[in-house]
Amino acid sequence: MTVLTFSDPRLSALNGFRVELTPEKQRADVILHRPPLNVIEMPQRDQLRLVFEALDEDERVRVIVLRAIGEHFSSGGNIKGFMEASPEHVSKLAWNIAAPARCSKPVIVANRGYCFGVGFEISLACDFRLVSETCLYALPEQKLGQIPGSGGSARLQKIVGITRTKDIVMRSKRIPGRQALDWGIATECVPDDRLEAATDALVDELLSFSPIAQRTAKKLLNDTEDSTLSIAIELEGHCYSRLRQSDDFKEGVEAFHGKRAAQFRGN
Repeated sequence: MTVLTFSDPRLSALNGFRVELTPEKQRADVILHRPPLNVIEMPQRDQLRLVFEALDEDERVRVIVLRAIGEHFSSGGNIKGFMEASPEHVSKLAWNIAAPARCSKPVIVANRGYCFGVGFEISLACDFRLVSETCLYALPEQKLGQIPGSGGSARLQKIVGITRTKDIVMRSKRIPGRQALDWGIATECVPDDRLEAATDALVDELLSFSPIAQRTAKKLLNDTEDSTLSIAIELEGHCYSRLRQSDDFKEGVEAFHGKRAAQFRGN
């Protein structure tokens, strides 16, 4: 395991988090580390975006994990920072926090304890949300006379619908891990002491698939989330046709008929 450093001078001193690379797993971990609540500062949002963009270009990385040190993922943002930030900076908050969704590679987030405000919003931008039974999701901005500003209410409504989103946003309601699983917010809910093992297992599972097929599936699903059914089917067909020409598809077919595990190379 290697602690990553970046050539971009804006990432010379990471603000409240670090990045670790495990080359043999083709895995990078973005680790929030500002105990005890992992409050996310304004500069940290910009850096998180830049880090996800850098990892997206790093050929050593196939899967990205977002996690945190301690019993809480994040209690949210630094409230005072909102008052000090310029309107121009505030207008970019949602763009920064959407970085995991824009990243072409699979992004897993491991949530435990408090996952409030921007901590919840960046989790919603990830592809897979693994939660422990201690996890509490919330968008508490109404208590501050505000609304979520980094995509929280918009993403949540796509997942759980308007009725449940109003219940969460307009009442600043806390959603436990098990309920989040039942509502389709979480991918999986496990006992707290199993969260790391569940994360490792999902990383291993994702690594067994074709990287080019995974990147294609993520982009297709993201691009067609708001489209009509006919457009989604049309785009799916084009993506299928493109992958039909890949070496990975040929390898997958040959491995299937040869009754062996496929060795995908992303070509």
